[in-house]
Amino acid sequence: MNSRMRGYCYLAAAMVLVGSTVAASKIIGSGLPPFTATALRFAIALPCFALLMALTGARLPRLERRDWLLLVAQAAAGSVGYTTLLIAGLQRASAVDGGIILGTLPLVSAAIAILLLGERPGKATLASIAAAGFGVWLMVSHAAGAGGARSLAGNALILGAVLCEGLFILLNKRLRQPVAPLALSTLMAGFGLAFSAAASVAEAPWTLPLPASALMAVAYYALAPTVGGFLLWYAGAARVNGAEAALFTALAPVSAVALAAGLLGESLSATQASGMACVLGAVLASGWSGLRARGKPPAAAPGTAGRCADPR
Repeated sequence: MNSRMRGYCYLAAAMVLVGSTVAASKIIGSGLPPFTATALRFAIALPCFALLMALTGARLPRLERRDWLLLVAQAAAGSVGYTTLLIAGLQRASAVDGGIILGTLPLVSAAIAILLLGERPGKATLASIAAAGFGVWLMVSHAAGAGGARSLAGNALILGAVLCEGLFILLNKRLRQPVAPLALSTLMAGFGLAFSAAASVAEAPWTLPLPASALMAVAYYALAPTVGGFLLWYAGAARVNGAEAALFTALAPVSAVALAAGLLGESLSATQASGMACVLGAVLASGWSGLRARGKPPAAAPGTAGRCADPR
């Protein structure tokens, strides 16, 4: 197997793991409150990233005060905000809806960059954003008909998680000094642990039962998608260009929906299937237009150009 094909395999595996976070979050939400689960996740992931830094000789960056404040904001949004909103959303909505909505992340990130950074999008990007938006609207209409206000609230929380991750990417662009991916993941896990542990006090986790299934799902989330996904993504991104890597983000919602059906026993309605087709088509079209513009640097991280750099 040549280097490029090996890179494709690594990227595909990373995105399958990212998609599995939806099923894991659904299981976690059935037994643990969001901030407690998030704190446990980062408590497991942080030593792994610290060990990787020690083995590779990586060092934490020396940054200005402004960049440190941006990193703190990134952790609050992309690490704690994303994880807690996703878990809270999946306590109310289906994992199928959650997987499809999370698939809009690359296009939500592009929309945020247009609105807040004043970037000028091409026609293909605008069309992709519109198609993804229509897919989300289908999810909302399905939730209104199937689960009422509870499902609508759940979908809104999941969309909030996507917006938090989009803000993570936006804030990363504002750093004056770029931070290496492994150092960034370690810092995000450290800050995320501090913030979520402090917030979990309000949930009084010491008074709650700790179901084995939820704890196992937290451990899986911390070790496989967070640490394992990071390693796989960057191993793959080193072998292909950024636009090629972006195409693989479409595998995340496919993985999420497949696991929701196979592992959790959820069904896929015609409305949900249509929404998924819109989202996948939009992501693939956006990635394909980037693929035609060769010469881009290697991808930063999944889905979210930050999906693994911000340890999910």
